[in-house]
Amino acid sequence: MKSTHTALVLALAAGASLAQAQWNPANRQWGKDDADDCRVATFNIQDRVCSTNGKQEGANSWTAIAVQIAALKPDVLVMVECGDNSGNGTGAAQGYNTVDTVQRLTDTLNLLMRGGVDPYVAGNPTVTAYVTKYAPGYDLPYVYVSDQDDSFNRNVVLSRFPLSDLNGDNRTAIGTFTLSADAAVPYYTAGNAGIRGFLFAEYNLPDDRYGGDLVMGGGHLKSGSATQDLADRLAASQRIAYFIDAIYNGLGTSTPDPHVRCSNFPRPNKVLTAQTPVIWSGDFNEDELTNGRDGPALWMTRAAAASPGGTDGTDRDRSDSSYDDSRDPFTNNRNTQGSNSNNKLDFICWQDSIATLRRSFVFRPSTMPSTATPPELAFYPGLWFNISSWTDHRAVVADFILPVPPLPAGHNLVAPANAAANLPKQPTVSWTAGTRVTNYTLVISQNADLSAPVYTTNVAAAGPFNLAVPANTLNYCGTYYWTVKANNRAGAANSPSGIWSFQVAGQCDLNADGLVEDLDFVLFAEAYDAFLTTDGDFNNDGFTDDADFVIFAAAYDSLLACP
Repeated sequence: MKSTHTALVLALAAGASLAQAQWNPANRQWGKDDADDCRVATFNIQDRVCSTNGKQEGANSWTAIAVQIAALKPDVLVMVECGDNSGNGTGAAQGYNTVDTVQRLTDTLNLLMRGGVDPYVAGNPTVTAYVTKYAPGYDLPYVYVSDQDDSFNRNVVLSRFPLSDLNGDNRTAIGTFTLSADAAVPYYTAGNAGIRGFLFAEYNLPDDRYGGDLVMGGGHLKSGSATQDLADRLAASQRIAYFIDAIYNGLGTSTPDPHVRCSNFPRPNKVLTAQTPVIWSGDFNEDELTNGRDGPALWMTRAAAASPGGTDGTDRDRSDSSYDDSRDPFTNNRNTQGSNSNNKLDFICWQDSIATLRRSFVFRPSTMPSTATPPELAFYPGLWFNISSWTDHRAVVADFILPVPPLPAGHNLVAPANAAANLPKQPTVSWTAGTRVTNYTLVISQNADLSAPVYTTNVAAAGPFNLAVPANTLNYCGTYYWTVKANNRAGAANSPSGIWSFQVAGQCDLNADGLVEDLDFVLFAEAYDAFLTTDGDFNNDGFTDDADFVIFAAAYDSLLACP
């Protein structure tokens, strides 16, 4: 007889391939309501992702991290406290008891996502616990590891979107920054974002799905409750607010860092587009409900204003940005730290004039009913509620609605030319590629308004941009109207060329010159002698024979290709 736990694991594993297509946690569905929402997650993993940690499947921290990422499937994932081999307690045994280098941690994150041979653990074993094993078809291939560390750990961000230089500084990401004083904006002090830095990564989002791109920030502010700890956290958050407002918003101008106070070299040459939001997250180490002051999340979203409102916030329009109030879906607890019953230290902030929050939540396996556990957690060999015990923080997740793109444009019709005549019964239609296209729809109709189409087909965005109309679709001597529509998330756009027409040649006009004459008879005779099933098979019976000759003779006598 199976144990209750074994039976549960088998049941969950059997459902592991179920699509995470909607939000219904009570029914094991933790996915996005809309596939085009951008899911962001921030996770303090308490040193568990480091090169010397064991990477074999088991009731261990590595597997616990992997199954949680697989269950949540974020589009962008910020993790802090990464690369600390000493803090994880595995460095001394493996002979590397220090913070991972950028390359070493990058390799480790790739192993976490896709497995492979582990070069950093004795014996070079094959990794058996990894995200894509538990969530086939899902991946975060674009990895940025901060070059800033505090001799213990680093900040990292992984994404399904490719990194891209959005502000013209010839970089796709930075690990930290330094500010000089600005007398015109006195709310911050000169300095950096703290000893761990604060990363910003720039991402190119698909133009057919989104109206803009994305900048993702992330970091880990100083812990502790001493006076200096509080001061350091506040100073760092104020500097982060200024950096966002100056570099990405241009302090309300069209020039990045107009007061030249940010240490960005090369310097950026443009601010973000009006539809490209900055979203940032991490372990801010203060609960805004209990800290008794305007803390990091408030400063980073409001900037200089001590109260809500004003025109000096960090949003793209310089209003206040927002920060989350995420809760456990089952307990409504806002706690993101395992050791405290109601202590929210981890936050996600966003420019709410661009990005709209659909929902956010705290992911806490220890409070989930067995009937709500995501299928991916079944791959953890122990009891699912123990998964939370491997880290002292819980993941915070937010789904954002991002701006839709403009309609597609620029896909011009090419051939057949408008009003072309005497075409073969299977003409090839072609068009040029457009921009912001998910796919194309070719429509052919006998009506000028394209109603009641005789042929419709979809073509991928990559083409091909020419295709032959299938056999037995068009009629001899028929006049047809056609166009190509381009589709994307915003809808469908007709070709700028409009609607074109063409006419199919007469049934026996084999050389398509508009007449049925001796030249056509020569072609028919060749087809008849060769028993061809095309060209001379006018009645479509699969043969070129006497019945076809009767049809040809009738057309020849009329000396017309089409009436």
